[in-house]
Amino acid sequence: MKKALILGVMAMSLLACKQTNPLLEQPNTPFGVPAFDKVKIEHYLPAFEEAIRQNKAEIDAIVNNEDAPTFENTIVALDRSGLLLDRVTGVFFNVLEADGNDEMNAIAEQVSPMLSELSDGIILNDALFQRVKAVYDEREQLGLNAEQMRLVTQTYKAFADNGANLPEDKKERLKEINQELSLLSLKFGNNVVAETNSDDVKRFITDEALLAGLPESAKAAAAEEAEAAGHPGEWLFTPKRTSFTPVLQYCENRELRKQLLMDYTTRCNHDNENDNKAVIIREMELRIERAKLFGYDNPADYILADCMAKNHQTVDAFLASVWAPSLEAAKREAAELQALLEQDLPGEKLQPWDWWYYAEKLRKAKYALDEEELKPYFELNNVRKGAFGVATKLYGLQFEKLENMPVYNPEVEVFKVTEADGSLVGILYTDYFPRAGKRPGAWMNNILPQYIDAEGVDHRPVIINVGNFNKPTAGNPSLLSMDDVETLFHEFGHALHGLLSKAHYKSLSGTNTPRDFVELPSQFMENYAYEPEVLKTYAFHYETGEVIPDELIEKINKASAFNQGFVTTELLSASILDMDFHELTSAEGLDVNAFEAESLKKMGMIDEIIVRYRPTFYNHIFTTGYEAGYYSYTWSAVLDADAFAAFKETGDLFEAETAKRFRHLLEQGGTRDAQELYLEFRGKEADPKYLLIRKGFLKIEN
Repeated sequence: MKKALILGVMAMSLLACKQTNPLLEQPNTPFGVPAFDKVKIEHYLPAFEEAIRQNKAEIDAIVNNEDAPTFENTIVALDRSGLLLDRVTGVFFNVLEADGNDEMNAIAEQVSPMLSELSDGIILNDALFQRVKAVYDEREQLGLNAEQMRLVTQTYKAFADNGANLPEDKKERLKEINQELSLLSLKFGNNVVAETNSDDVKRFITDEALLAGLPESAKAAAAEEAEAAGHPGEWLFTPKRTSFTPVLQYCENRELRKQLLMDYTTRCNHDNENDNKAVIIREMELRIERAKLFGYDNPADYILADCMAKNHQTVDAFLASVWAPSLEAAKREAAELQALLEQDLPGEKLQPWDWWYYAEKLRKAKYALDEEELKPYFELNNVRKGAFGVATKLYGLQFEKLENMPVYNPEVEVFKVTEADGSLVGILYTDYFPRAGKRPGAWMNNILPQYIDAEGVDHRPVIINVGNFNKPTAGNPSLLSMDDVETLFHEFGHALHGLLSKAHYKSLSGTNTPRDFVELPSQFMENYAYEPEVLKTYAFHYETGEVIPDELIEKINKASAFNQGFVTTELLSASILDMDFHELTSAEGLDVNAFEAESLKKMGMIDEIIVRYRPTFYNHIFTTGYEAGYYSYTWSAVLDADAFAAFKETGDLFEAETAKRFRHLLEQGGTRDAQELYLEFRGKEADPKYLLIRKGFLKIEN
């Protein structure tokens, strides 16, 4: 089947060669956005082939330049190369992740080795590296400004850290490793999508009595899913979070809760065609081998060298410092939930599929807060307006919805983002609903990067936020959970980091920062989601238009640290598991399940909680480039809590001077050292106490 798909794609690509290819032309669209409406499946492969050919020609022109290497003819020329390829990859990989299908996957399998070969051909081109090195060696005498100096040093490091200094035999082996890893990463992600959509994990419920306790909105969504799947009169549940989370929270049927949680947490771990254990073992073998090519004992230290943390010892110590208080809090929470369970099921022990259900009961008992009572106030469009409104108050940004724009799916919406004076900041796409071809989770992508060209024209970025929120049903609009609200604000924070970029060079613009810094802008935005003055700007009851009452806001604030032991322990356990994998010095005899069990035992994880991402569906570290980097969410949480405290200390959440300094941090992207940027904003290093206070692990100082 797969071979037939690939042959079919090749045939279509030959046909496309004779036709106009919208990916290879400057689009005649508003603001130069991609002509999504004109791009067809047969356009992708020829576009990649041509874009790669042009990129190689650009590199050859730099290498064959007879003039002595200079900042402009080597470093800047290299940064400005590959613009066509940026456009093609920006379109293809966004559509692949958000609206993919078997044909797209087949193209990705062809293209990934081609891109890996191109990247290695650039990084491991010795003649090119010698030109880069010549400029780097003379950098102090060139009169460069700070951004130019950063570009030189980061360009040199990109070459050196990726094999330019290796002997030829090791360079060849590195190319082989990189190509195989690119295919393994693709296979891992495809397996997760396939398993999530598998018929084996589609649970059709025929007896409504089994859904006792489940909110009507969740039942309506499940009924619509079942009807769409050809089972009218039934209810369909799947391992997608929007589907099974309400069951975990509200459904009285313990067996159904267990079944759905197990479907989710055992994905790609069933010794079938979608099993990822062998993929993980091979990825780890190759990552370890690659690290050792560069003289590192393990992948973690190779990866972390360019991050704020620098090495695995720093990360391990950091995680341990937060793990201890979070685990103690989780144990206290487990005891409270166990007591509630005993009232229903005397003698039974609290299990992972019980946690959310009894946590919801406990939240109601302690704070009289029912998340279902909140959802009518969190209509998706209003929440998005609330996030936009925060950006308006902080930075003066304006948002205008654009109609009749080219999109890859009818559910996608497009917004023009401008300064208060009307000048263009960028274009923002939003794509919020789950579909069969979309990978799980939420993310932000650059479709087109920001940079300033040789003529001084500032090319403004095209950014997309993607999510998997509840779809509207026949009776209700899309209503978000509290987690969904935070996720929307989070991804919008990433979007702002990209939109506000003012870098001259695309390799330094927007989110091109260390991984343990890149989550700061996104997590910073989360702080605003439930602030009372912000809630009153967007939390309107979808039926009555009533603004969220003060009583509910008070309940939200009182419950803000509720269940944080669970939340933080679940997150940190995934971070520690990530580090344990990437601190391996050998993958010989690696048994993925046994390794996970040993890691959890070593960290002291309690049985009542399942790690957030079990290895076989851990996309962050085996697909999306967060290997030895998942800790960055907590690392950045220390930064974001400290940054938000800077506003709190002024008594004004939107204090103009503080907002101006934070916007300046966002605008600079990766043009300066991350620690320098933060120190310039805050005037001191981030204090972890603000995170511990926010989570309720530390008492607020008087």
